[in-house]
Amino acid sequence: MRIVKEDCCGLIIDIQERLLPHMHDGESLLRNTQILINGLQALNVPLLLTEQYTKGLGFTVPPVKEILQNTDSIEKIAFSCCDEPSFATRLHNLNKKFVIIAGIEAHVCVLQTAIDLKDKGFIPVVIEDCVSSRKPSDKAVAMHRMAASGVIISTYESILFELCRYAGNDTFKVISKLVK
Repeated sequence: MRIVKEDCCGLIIDIQERLLPHMHDGESLLRNTQILINGLQALNVPLLLTEQYTKGLGFTVPPVKEILQNTDSIEKIAFSCCDEPSFATRLHNLNKKFVIIAGIEAHVCVLQTAIDLKDKGFIPVVIEDCVSSRKPSDKAVAMHRMAASGVIISTYESILFELCRYAGNDTFKVISKLVK
């Protein structure tokens, strides 16, 4: 199944101040997610951003929020983004089929959101090198469960080049510079 940019939106889940420092290999997660976001923006893919219980977990980390400065965050207390009515409304209004997902934690909010999106008829695409959990084993189990549930698993470089589709244009040049 080919993933095309016109049918996609991106979803950045809960990369927050009091959560990110506890993630396994959080520096790589942050760097990879920044590349993914910049690439999706270069491809004109609309983005959604969520924050889980900001009173306790803080806000989106500045390096991500700065890239997404024109994207209003959606606060939630449910683990699955799909259980937050304002998220469901914004997602529905985008009228997209594929939801490209990055964020934390892989075994909680990412997992539940991906499974719920699949159940609602969307095609979730979880970007493996842009999700994390505190423990690597939790992430591994979540990735296995999502794949077994029919969620597409990809990497930021793979999805960006798939959405770019052709070499030799300005978007390709931007994507190439991002992934090097």
